[in-house]
Amino acid sequence: MNDKLKKLNINLPPLPVTSVGSFPKPHYLVRARSDFGKNKINKKRLYELEKKATDEWLDYQENAGIDILVDGEMYRGDMVSFFAEEITGFNKGGLIRSYGNRYYYKPIIIDRVGWTKPITVDWWRYCQSKTEKPVKGMLTGPYTIMDWSFNEYYPDRKTTALTLAGCIRKEVEALIDAGCKIIQIDEPALSVRPDELKIVIETMHKITERQDAYFITHICYGDFEKIYPEMLEISVDNFDLEMSNSNLDMLELFKKYPFTKDITFGVVDSHNHLVEDVKLIKKRIKQALEYIPKEQLWVDPDCGLKTRTIKEAKAKLNNIVTAVKELR
Repeated sequence: MNDKLKKLNINLPPLPVTSVGSFPKPHYLVRARSDFGKNKINKKRLYELEKKATDEWLDYQENAGIDILVDGEMYRGDMVSFFAEEITGFNKGGLIRSYGNRYYYKPIIIDRVGWTKPITVDWWRYCQSKTEKPVKGMLTGPYTIMDWSFNEYYPDRKTTALTLAGCIRKEVEALIDAGCKIIQIDEPALSVRPDELKIVIETMHKITERQDAYFITHICYGDFEKIYPEMLEISVDNFDLEMSNSNLDMLELFKKYPFTKDITFGVVDSHNHLVEDVKLIKKRIKQALEYIPKEQLWVDPDCGLKTRTIKEAKAKLNNIVTAVKELR
């Protein structure tokens, strides 16, 4: 087990199972979020339904045998606009298509950005109070917030990202003060802009330096070949990577340049309706173990599951858990 996990008194079984972060919202919550936007229900009622949906996903994860839990992001819309609404200096922009028929309001930076209060701490604290298992703190990284926003204030992309990194660092500090020990900082934008890897290395260092937590970053659906092995310089303990959608082709890179950190290895495709069977998942894990020591290997889906139906999401996770239990 990773020395930092031992230091933090986090005991995990072999091949720990987790999720990237998001789960599909139940129909009653989708309707409630729409009603809230139309002023048909108040914030208190929306919060009650967000909490109900969060409880349902926490109970599911606990009963399914997942080892590191997530809150499911029932209280979030888009991963960038959620943080832009809480960090000062942003305005709400127009609708942008992000995936399939999903849209988000692309934020606009119009002034100096700033962190004024904890954004995710209350939800993390609530979720952790419901389980003995570790619950990940879930944040969107500064590079992705910068890249998926319009900038009308800062002179360049690096300055914008570094300033946002200061805000995310404060949120990390607030999570650690609340007792959070595993913090995931998602940077999916990196995978499509390999020429800006150095910006992510610098911003992540600014966030994690001298912070007493185990850090994960999630990167997905991009040209990893252009940033590996240099991406290992990013100052995190664990890389959560999409592997199955690309047919595990990154393993060939690991043969040439060994993976030196922990990895959360995506073993099912999050953007496919197909529910992979246990046999296929076990095969993928065994392939991973040919290149990665078992002490470094975690297992999860390729990406967040919010684009799946609830039935599909649970079926994929159930099969992951079954595969891992059989391999253990």
